[in-house]
Amino acid sequence: MILIHQLKFNLKRKKKKRVGRGGKRGTYSGRGIKGQKARAGAKIKPQEREAIIKIPKMRGYRFKPIKEKPVVITLEVLNKKFEEGEVVSLASLKKKGLISKNTKAVKILGRGELKKKLIFKNCQMSKKLKEKIKIQGSELKL
Repeated sequence: MILIHQLKFNLKRKKKKRVGRGGKRGTYSGRGIKGQKARAGAKIKPQEREAIIKIPKMRGYRFKPIKEKPVVITLEVLNKKFEEGEVVSLASLKKKGLISKNTKAVKILGRGELKKKLIFKNCQMSKKLKEKIKIQGSELKL
C-alpha cells in the first residue's frame, strides 16, 4: 500500500530559463530596455487587486449587519393614526404610511399611553407594551 507522502512524479521538472545573465542573448537578454519588467525581481500587481482597492469600503465587521434592524414605532403614533378596534400589523402600518413598502420588520415601543383598544398582529414589541396591553385589555395575536 502506497501512502500519499510516498507518491513521486515520473516526469522530470523543466528548469526555468534564467534571463539577464549574459550569454547568446545580448545585453538585455530578451527583457527589453529599462522599465519594471527589465529589473531584477520584478513583481507586477495583478489588475484585479487594483480594481478591488478602488472599491469604497465601509467600516465595521463584514460591512452589513446580519439582521435588518426593525423600524421603531411608538404608542403615541398609533393613538393618532388608528381607530378603536383596528388591527395593527405590517400591512396596516404600510397602508397608513407609517412605514415604507420595503420594510420587513417593525417594533412597537410602549412609550406613551394606550388610549384605544387595538388588535396587534405579528409585530415585535417591547416588554412595557405587552404589560400595557394586558392591563388595558387589547388583543395580542402572534
